[in-house]
Amino acid sequence: MKLSDSIAPSDSSRQTAPRPASLLKRHSPLSSSDYQHEVLAAVDLAQTSHKGDFAQTLAANRWQPLTPAKLEIFQINIGKLCNMSCRHCHVDAGPDRTRENMNRETIDLCLRALDLTDAHMVDITGGAPELNPHFRYLVDHCVARGKHVIDRCNLTVLLLPRMEDLPQWFADRGVEIVCSLPHYRQRNTDAQRGDGTFEKSIEALHRLNAAGYGQGNPHRQLTLMSNPVGAFLASGQAKLEDEWKAGLQKNYGIGFDRLITLNNMPISRYLEWLEQSGNLQQYMELLVNSFNPATVAGLMCRNTISISWDGRLYDCDFNQMLELECQDQGERMHLRDFDPIRLAARQIVTDRHCFGCTAGAGSSCGGALD
Repeated sequence: MKLSDSIAPSDSSRQTAPRPASLLKRHSPLSSSDYQHEVLAAVDLAQTSHKGDFAQTLAANRWQPLTPAKLEIFQINIGKLCNMSCRHCHVDAGPDRTRENMNRETIDLCLRALDLTDAHMVDITGGAPELNPHFRYLVDHCVARGKHVIDRCNLTVLLLPRMEDLPQWFADRGVEIVCSLPHYRQRNTDAQRGDGTFEKSIEALHRLNAAGYGQGNPHRQLTLMSNPVGAFLASGQAKLEDEWKAGLQKNYGIGFDRLITLNNMPISRYLEWLEQSGNLQQYMELLVNSFNPATVAGLMCRNTISISWDGRLYDCDFNQMLELECQDQGERMHLRDFDPIRLAARQIVTDRHCFGCTAGAGSSCGGALD
């Protein structure tokens, strides 16, 4: 079976493509990480604090050099294949990204490296990670090691053929599901992710609830993740959680355990949208001017290692998409040579996009930081 065959929708779960193909397939200049760096560097931030230099901003707050804390989270980006192509996607994932998918050999390298660490959590992301043919193998081996496993799910993938058993399969293994849902109202969700997405997401959430998720069981935890629909920062997480719980329960009879909010990162397709909508200058100024020093201690790059589909190591998933690899004295790092001591001694690689994680209440794969 081809990878692309696994995402062919049935008539009952027809997926409307929300946006054009990936940047890569469209041969957009923004498909190049080097070009993305050029675009971000060209934004005039001379009037902002430290002229938009993230390293100088850290130094002014006594956080330079930025170094790792204890490694707690082993994040694996298992590939860029996805059944959707959302406008805000910083991965540039989509149905056409069939090449960038982790093979069995690299997954075994991940497991071997995991065994060399004290990381207690394995965070599996993509793309739609469930579409990788070795996804269930990876989950089972992580669960067998006693790790808390997170699956970052776009919800609609659960309606595809051969995926409909996943809610119960996840529940049987105690996997936490972190689901992307821009808003609990249809208009905002479909605006970011495509017409028909909200309806399918609601159906998928009902299936997860039926499997015992979102009912307060710590072994069947359902987390919703929201990105702003527009060029502004994420709103207050705690207040939004109460609003979302009331709205989803009242209107759709859906329960979930917690809400996390993330700022959109000026990377890939969201960067494309910022340029096309004329919001890039304003948004970058907003990120820089909203720098919050209280977020730095909890940045995900400090307690997480991010692994790409081809086994390269990164400080975070955002650095991965910009191809800013982990380095030890100028030498790039790969799973083949995984060494926890070298990893702990590295300096974290930063650039302008990092203001996205330190703006306002902060932003990480675990939600707000302050």
